[in-house]
Amino acid sequence: MFLSVFDMFKVGVGPSSSHTMGPMVAGARFLDRLRASPFTAQGLRASLHGSLAFTGVGHATDRATVLGLAGFVPESYDQDSADATLARIRATGQVEPEGLGPLAFKPATDLVFDYDHPLTGHANGMILMATDAEGDIILQEIYYSVGGGFVLTEAELAAGKDTDDGPPVPHPFKSAAEMLRMCAETGQSVAGLKRLNELSRRDAATLDRGIERIWEVMESCIDRGLTTDGILPGGLKVKRRAKAIHDALQAERGRNLTAPHVINDWMSAYAMAVNEENAAGGQVVTAPTNGAAGVIPATIRYWLDHVPGASRAQIPEFLLTAAAIGGLIKFNASISGAECGCQAEVGSAAAMAAAGLAAVLGGTPEQVENAAEIALEHHLGMTCDPVKGLVQVPCIERNGLGAIKAVSAASLSMRGDGTHLVPLDSAIETMRQTGLDMSHKYKETSLGGLAVNVPNC
Repeated sequence: MFLSVFDMFKVGVGPSSSHTMGPMVAGARFLDRLRASPFTAQGLRASLHGSLAFTGVGHATDRATVLGLAGFVPESYDQDSADATLARIRATGQVEPEGLGPLAFKPATDLVFDYDHPLTGHANGMILMATDAEGDIILQEIYYSVGGGFVLTEAELAAGKDTDDGPPVPHPFKSAAEMLRMCAETGQSVAGLKRLNELSRRDAATLDRGIERIWEVMESCIDRGLTTDGILPGGLKVKRRAKAIHDALQAERGRNLTAPHVINDWMSAYAMAVNEENAAGGQVVTAPTNGAAGVIPATIRYWLDHVPGASRAQIPEFLLTAAAIGGLIKFNASISGAECGCQAEVGSAAAMAAAGLAAVLGGTPEQVENAAEIALEHHLGMTCDPVKGLVQVPCIERNGLGAIKAVSAASLSMRGDGTHLVPLDSAIETMRQTGLDMSHKYKETSLGGLAVNVPNC
């Protein structure tokens, strides 16, 4: 099992990695399959199932599906071009993907939200179809968006396929216990093991440039969010708050009357800035998902701006450590809110952030593992119940609290020697079991919790 740091951290577009980025990726994959097929298509159709149907409008799943079938991909997404393309598709009833178009596609009739027939493989399911001149289906594929922008076909999911088709890596670990054993045997840190594995697939310069790019996008996202105000789209009329909070914090800086707990407001402002950008459809990095995209950047920014001795040169160590933990969680449980609730999104992000922070604070591999465990343990059972299907309430504030928990977990781990009662592997397995037991109402369907108890929503 090998999940690259670039699998865990993908540059993409908001508001959701599973509901926006995933369907767009699925559309691009289907176009590739159609290009390679012997069939000559005249039209396209799509149906959304499960959570993709229930919260699809709020997560812009319909928009993402149309754009994916028009040839857009998350990593090169341009909003102005997307808006112009959508307007043209609505006017002409056609998409024009490179090498295939024009193909008949009327979003109002050819994109169906199927609330009554969930697919069996995963809560985030969709069917993409190509049709001939008579409207008969000539090619069809079922895709599952399994969280964090990862997309699998029905066959890939059934086969248990992960994202890795390459040769074996030098230090393959499938559990935290194996990771710690390999650290002890090699004398490497968690980040050191992860880096050696990455270098078996790409050269050092490419790896370093890629990690630098990840942080550049994260940091730019924070900065945009801290300087932008207004109302978020979607109908809830949620007001952006990160800028006002940050402005007030800057004005208070240096005053002797500032309470120590105000540091929590700094962390929340950084995280909320990212998730407000995500909610507005801006460019973010899955960390490991869009819904949890603010936790890790906020923790890094807190460390850089507020912790003496912090150095930007250590950011790769932070991100490699976080990616190692995220890979363990994804492989052994889930990072999908539709599969396991928000414990799998913000909980996973907090565990990754706590591990990364412990690492750059000088923690041993045991302390890093302990930090991740503490953070994940105290998100167990957290539901995903977005109001009106939007990644806004409670998602934006929740990222701030996730960052605060991550910092607290790292700090607690550094006060000990790494020995603790509950292993990270046990916390991950508990999260998986809890997700299986959790009612579907609380797994990104907006059928329970806050989604049904907030008036006028």
